[in-house]
Amino acid sequence: MLFCFVPLIFLSSTYGYQYKNIIILAGQSNMSGRGGVINETWDGFIPPQSKSNPSVLRLSAGLTWIEAEEPLHKDIDINKTCGVGPGLAFANYVLSKDPKQGPIGLVPCAIGGTSIAEWARGGFLYNQMAKRAKAAFLDGGTIRAILWYQGESDTVTKEEADRYGERLERFIDDVRSDLQLPTIPFIQVALATAMGPYIDIVRGAQLGMDLPNVQCVDAKGLALEPDQLHLSTPSQVKLGEMLGDAFVGTISSPLHSLAPTKPIPYLDFQHCFGSGPLLRILWMVLLYGLFHQ
Repeated sequence: MLFCFVPLIFLSSTYGYQYKNIIILAGQSNMSGRGGVINETWDGFIPPQSKSNPSVLRLSAGLTWIEAEEPLHKDIDINKTCGVGPGLAFANYVLSKDPKQGPIGLVPCAIGGTSIAEWARGGFLYNQMAKRAKAAFLDGGTIRAILWYQGESDTVTKEEADRYGERLERFIDDVRSDLQLPTIPFIQVALATAMGPYIDIVRGAQLGMDLPNVQCVDAKGLALEPDQLHLSTPSQVKLGEMLGDAFVGTISSPLHSLAPTKPIPYLDFQHCFGSGPLLRILWMVLLYGLFHQ
């Protein structure tokens, strides 16, 4: 009778308890991805470098791991039309350096049109990112880096642009502190475009930031969509590869490669039975039955 319960507690998500190299994707629209989006419509084109890969996972809005596919942010940046971003191109490029390494778990958190002030500790965006980051490694994995592309919204006024550097430094310090990862690599992107006239001030803060384990890749010169604000699909692929090169340079030890080649189904008692005393009783009874046949 005991084992009749077992089939009920296998989740449809089959990626639990598998070691993952976790990458946080945060910022605004060019991290979320607008490649191929024209007049609020995505053309649906996915370049080979951004195709799905069984070794690249994505944390969904419901905090479950699924195979990553474009658009990565479709259930996160829900008020905008998402297209191709740099995340999948990044992951595929990193794995191309050594196909045996992985899997990589991407955690999309970017929201279009947001300012650095909106990402301050205690705000909705910060709290949501922290929640997703912490959920990401609960069932196996290590956060390896944070990829950040943001700042276009902070070029509108000189006051906001002038404060960008100090606000970004505080953001980095807060994230590292709250995740208890004081040396986590933080790879930011220097702006290619802007919503206002003070892009040079923000770019100066980005390129001149001098914090440990903080790198900056420069998107200036990458081709744009017709709106002259968002990176085109080929540019997002190029950016993903630039971020990949920067990330590979941060790795002091090989990416974890002990994960099984096939997903492992796992038992999730809380999913089926809820939490509390009943959960603990069922857990003990099942274990007793498994080991005292």
